[in-house]
Amino acid sequence: MALIIGLTGGIASGKSTVASMFKDLGTKIVDVDKLGHSVILPHKPAWEKINRLFGKGILKNDFTIDREKLGRIVFTNQALLKKLNEITHPEIIKLINKEISLAKDKTHSQEKILIIDAALIYEAKMDGLMDKIIVVYINEDEQLKRLSKRDDLLKKEALQRIKSQMPMKEKVKIADYVIDNSNSLDETKKQVEKIWQSLVSC
Repeated sequence: MALIIGLTGGIASGKSTVASMFKDLGTKIVDVDKLGHSVILPHKPAWEKINRLFGKGILKNDFTIDREKLGRIVFTNQALLKKLNEITHPEIIKLINKEISLAKDKTHSQEKILIIDAALIYEAKMDGLMDKIIVVYINEDEQLKRLSKRDDLLKKEALQRIKSQMPMKEKVKIADYVIDNSNSLDETKKQVEKIWQSLVSC
């Protein structure tokens, strides 16, 4: 039976880089961001509800949701962000549960570890699905700098997105493992390898 590990952190903390390092060590990764994209594809139940809530102005010409436009709306309005999450999170959790069931089914899976790579594990109350949780940490100043640069956001916009998540310090307090991603990639990789060794020996 596979060990189910949640990998989380703050926005722009380098979680995807860490996930890639675990993947290189032979661990299967479920990218929840990709699952999130899949549940809002045209004419899926979540797409229908989002369309009704926000109107056709958030749709591109091919009827896909313009995620950038939607992001600009919800990150300046916490009530709308909450409604959006209430639509998408149940659909995403269904897909995560399928992946976990497959990983725990000995006839289908040989994996010893399955990592669920998800930014909102605590916020979406998914932590109960995990055996252990790893938090990727950077301080808020660095986070703000990286996010502004990565997504070409104004400082105010970047702060709104950071504040929409649980504070990083709170995540660190309740994590089973913490990876400090403030320094070099080599330093991060050493931490990843140490945790991986600990997990495979469980």
